[in-house]
This record gives sequence, C-alpha cells and structure tokens, in this order.
Amino acid sequence: MIVPKCRLCGTDLTQTFVDLGMSPPCESYLEADRLDRGETFYPLHVRICSSCLLVQLPAYLSGEDIFSHYAYFSSYSDSWVAHAKRYVDGAVERLGLTEDSFVVEVASNDGYLLQHVRDRGIRCLGIEPAANIADVARAKGIDTVCEFLGQATGTAVAAQYGQADLVAANNVFAHVPSIVDFARGLRALLKDDGTVTIEIPHLLRLIEDRLYDTIYHEHYSYLSLLTTQRVLAEAGLTVVDVDELPTHGGSLRTWSMPTATATEPTERVAKVLADERAAGLDTVEGHAGFADVVSAARDDLVEFLIAARREGRTVAGYGAPGKGNTLLNHAGVREDLLSYTVDRSTFKQGMFLPGTHIPIHAPEKLAETKPDYILILPWNLREEISAQLEYARDWGAQLVVPLPQLEVF
Repeated sequence: MIVPKCRLCGTDLTQTFVDLGMSPPCESYLEADRLDRGETFYPLHVRICSSCLLVQLPAYLSGEDIFSHYAYFSSYSDSWVAHAKRYVDGAVERLGLTEDSFVVEVASNDGYLLQHVRDRGIRCLGIEPAANIADVARAKGIDTVCEFLGQATGTAVAAQYGQADLVAANNVFAHVPSIVDFARGLRALLKDDGTVTIEIPHLLRLIEDRLYDTIYHEHYSYLSLLTTQRVLAEAGLTVVDVDELPTHGGSLRTWSMPTATATEPTERVAKVLADERAAGLDTVEGHAGFADVVSAARDDLVEFLIAARREGRTVAGYGAPGKGNTLLNHAGVREDLLSYTVDRSTFKQGMFLPGTHIPIHAPEKLAETKPDYILILPWNLREEISAQLEYARDWGAQLVVPLPQLEVF
C-alpha cells in the first residue's frame, strides 16, 4: 500500500480523520443512456497530518478531471449572488477601491460576483478553469481567463493584466490539490500592498455540526484558520483579519496581505484561533471521534426515510448538490426511499444522480406529484429554498433538512 503524503508539509499521512467508504465523483451526473454502464467509485478516506494538522483527502481525482467541465453555476442560488454583492460592497468601502482599482476573482464561475464589481465601474478579471462556465461569464461581459491557478499562471496573468488591489477566492481554496502552488499564484496576482480574501468552510463547524456531506472528491482540504495561516505563510501571505460567516453551515473569510507589508492581526484572528484551540484543533487527538458522529447522522436520515415508506408517505428531494450525493451514497439511499429530486439548474434536469441513479426533474414536478415530504439536500440554503417551496403548503407537504440535525418542519 502506498502511503499518501501531506500536500502542505510532505509528512506521511497515517492518521484517519474519517473514512466514508467509496463514492463516485459528486458532480458526475448521468444521462439516461449511461445508467446501465459501470461507474467508477473512489475512496472518501480523509486523513489528518500528524505534523502540520492539515485535514485532507488524497487527490484520488485530479483537478483537471473534476473542474475542466463543471456542473455548478453559482448564479442559480439567489442568496449566494446576494452574498457576493454584500461582499463586494463591503470590500469596496473597506479597501477604498475606486475606478482606478483592479479586482481579480479566482474560480470566478459564471460571473456571479464580478458582475457587481463591473457594475461599480471597477476593472475586473475572472480566472475560471471550467470552459463551459467561463463562456457563460464572458457572455455576461466579464473578462475571463480559462486557466487553473498556480504560481506560473498567476505570474503570467499579472504580466498581461497588471497586479490586483484585491484578489478574491471564494470556496476554492479547499478545491485545489496543489494548495501551496495555488497560494503562490494568489500572491503573484497581488500588488505588494494589496489584499487577498479567501472564503472556506470552517473545519470547526464541520466537526461540531456533523456536516460530513461537505466531504467529497473536489474538496481536497478541510481547513481551520490555523492550517490556512500555515498554507498562506508558504506563499508569503499573512492573515490580518477574519470574518465568521453563516454560509455553507459556517465559513471563514480571511483577509491577507503580503507578509512584508501586513498590518497587525486583529483581535478576531486571535478569537478564532482560541476557539479552535478550545475545541482541540491544535492537536491530532482533538480531531478524533468524528466517525461516530457521522454514523449517527446517517442513521437518523435512513430511519426517517424507512419510517416514511412504511407509513405509505412519499418523499422527494429538492436540489442536486454535490453534498447531497455524498450523503445519499454514504446512506445507501436509492429510489425506493427518495423517488426523485428537483433542481433549478437546466443542466441537471433530465439527468440522474451519480451512484444512486435518482432522477432529477424541474421544480414543477413537485406540484405535479405532491409528495408528503420534501428533503432539502442543499440544507445550507434552507431559508431560500423554504421560501421557494411556500406553495407546497397547499397540499400539506412538510420540509426536511438532514443536517446539522434531521428536522421536519
């Protein structure tokens, strides 16, 4: 057996954080003519480095395999677009950005964020590796480079377009197998007095709230503020501030500057680091016990679905997110327990979930079939989706979220 090595410090990864067994890539949705063919499943065996404490999934799949053509379009979530606008408004005010400034977003997706920068008259550029999504952004008038970011790409882009006053990297830092090279790419894009912001799901929240469905093959790293600092330091960046966000069940937004010009870290940085120490995230031992928590969360969902079936109740899903595919495959859920799911993304409609082969329909299917329960798979968008499903009250449907705690409401 080949022992994988830590992507930050190179130490052999011999400590398990949690092992979710085998699962297909979470965004590998199937067309009908592929249902009778084989699917490739890969391990979801997450390790923790005994040296630097980075929690990580070995790169069973390369970034090119996952992200060159991608099924996730950020603009389908109204709340996420609104979150991006609040970020842009706040960053412009905080950093004093003007029409003479330059903003770069890495993993810019379909222009969901940079459209707000453009609308303020600030020059901007997206870097997005998925060609199909980059085309959508360009159609919106967002100048977009279709590349994976690393130090070489960052240097080349900066040479062509200039270095940025602000580089944003929302929910991408965990998605790169070569995380140090990626961090160096961020530094290469940045002016010496510029700022990098990174949004990441917070490992502390993942552990405390049982958010194990956020573990899938495109999430290579599961980050605390402590380990984020250590990665950025390898690229000459220092965290000077941090915001705690409610997104994705609990996230961090770090504000970093080149180490040579960085200001003193705020009290918020010390507070989050203290919270992590109090939870034991500064030791290997403090990460133990997550497997038992995961088993309990899975059992809650399966017991609910089996009870609903025995009572003659029907259950349909809302959403076809990557996290939902981790959850359903780990729980062994198939069509007999979840008859179908719906999604606003026209790309996913008419396709089938990987592994489980549960069909994906347009949202109108719910009103046609009137299920007794609607399982919200993107539970992090609970409020937005609950509002969208207000009409389901007409036939007495109840909504269900599987995590952090199974809840019927």
